[in-house]
Amino acid sequence: MGIHLTAIHWVYLAFIVLIMTLLIRRRDTTLVCITGIFALGLLATETLSGSVSGVFHSFIYATKELMGTIMIISIIVAMSRVLIKTGINETMVAPLTRFLRTPAMAYWGIGIIMMVTSFFFWPSPAVALIGAVLLPVAIRVGLPALGAAVAMNLFGHGIALSGDYIIQGAPKLTADAAGLPVSSVMAASVPLVIVMGLVTTVAAFWMMKRDQQNGSWRDGLVTIKSTGDALTTRTDEDDTAAAISPGMKKWLAVAILLLFAADVAAMFILKLQGGDATALVGGTAVLILSVITLVAHRNRGLEKVTSYLIEGLMFGFKVFGPVIPIAAFFYLGDAAFTDLFGNVLPGASHGIVNDLGVALANAVPLNGAVGAVTLTITGAITGLDGSGFSGISLAGSIAQLFATAIGSGAATLTALGQVAAIWVGGGTLIPWALIPAAAICGVSPFELARRNLKPVLLGLAVTTVMAMFLV
Repeated sequence: MGIHLTAIHWVYLAFIVLIMTLLIRRRDTTLVCITGIFALGLLATETLSGSVSGVFHSFIYATKELMGTIMIISIIVAMSRVLIKTGINETMVAPLTRFLRTPAMAYWGIGIIMMVTSFFFWPSPAVALIGAVLLPVAIRVGLPALGAAVAMNLFGHGIALSGDYIIQGAPKLTADAAGLPVSSVMAASVPLVIVMGLVTTVAAFWMMKRDQQNGSWRDGLVTIKSTGDALTTRTDEDDTAAAISPGMKKWLAVAILLLFAADVAAMFILKLQGGDATALVGGTAVLILSVITLVAHRNRGLEKVTSYLIEGLMFGFKVFGPVIPIAAFFYLGDAAFTDLFGNVLPGASHGIVNDLGVALANAVPLNGAVGAVTLTITGAITGLDGSGFSGISLAGSIAQLFATAIGSGAATLTALGQVAAIWVGGGTLIPWALIPAAAICGVSPFELARRNLKPVLLGLAVTTVMAMFLV
């Protein structure tokens, strides 16, 4: 599995280190990412025009990849706007206030609900389903919007997605690459997922409470309103609240919950996953937005539907604007590089990021402890493209190499690589991968990534040590 690393690989790695350093130091990375794209294009095409054009084409590529997420967030925000305007939102969340009475109960309650939902339907649709309903309750009892985003993120994109015990997409990929039964990888991942989940969620909660007490907490709100509702955006329009009777509010609130419950049932019955599940939720949200707007605004309903959609789209693109250049750079680590700059990598290459992972595995001695550390680092590196899934097959292959040399621990090493890749790339550290939770909560994805960084790194360290004893 030897891979010859070229100048393109080393330049890409250098820019990754620079970008991560700037993120940790709370600096903006847009210009660095643009420079990185330009440099890689210059190396690949050896022409100024090719590298300059590559910057623009990479932006287009990233926007296409992210468009589904941009649209679902925009539509959910547009729907939430009309629910808030009409007061239906208040009616919907009122029953939940009896369960989520304190910030701590809100944090753990939102997290557990998110985890259970994500096990069945994956995190992105789950964020859309529960975020708009639970966030106002959490804010009302004192949990910051960023704290709610952390809970949704760690429990959904972290715990649920890294185990993936119901849909089984992740363990199937890693198990096939390692030549193991899916059941063995799933069984081996259980203690790792539990330890990783406990360490990260407890650490994140403790750090949040500590920073709130010493005054160093930064909520990272993208939009700020005096009501504390992070789902709304500023508007100069002096618009009066749409008039709906209390009885009608209750009926509409029940109807909305039933429609989303029907979505959940349809996902389960029709086995809808990923983009299909998200599309069902998004389409339902558009229908709810349209009907409620017509009921609430009557003769102005036609115009107000457009107004709410524009407001949602403005919010979505405002949140995604800083993310697209970074996503454009990191997508070059996978298939995007060949698509944009041609097949200039070595013949045995599987993409820049995967090549770096293979090179790392081949550069270290083979034993249990080093194997566990290497699988964690390799999984984390392959997760840097922001998908979490593109590199887990590589993690399975490398785990097989180590297990063959060590003589045991294939399932544990495979599961460890899977957990590391998905926690990093599936949506807890890479800013554009955690966009759904950040956007629904109205907080900066970069601030959410920084808030997750220490708990996730601590969790990876503890989980790696545990895996050493299990190998």
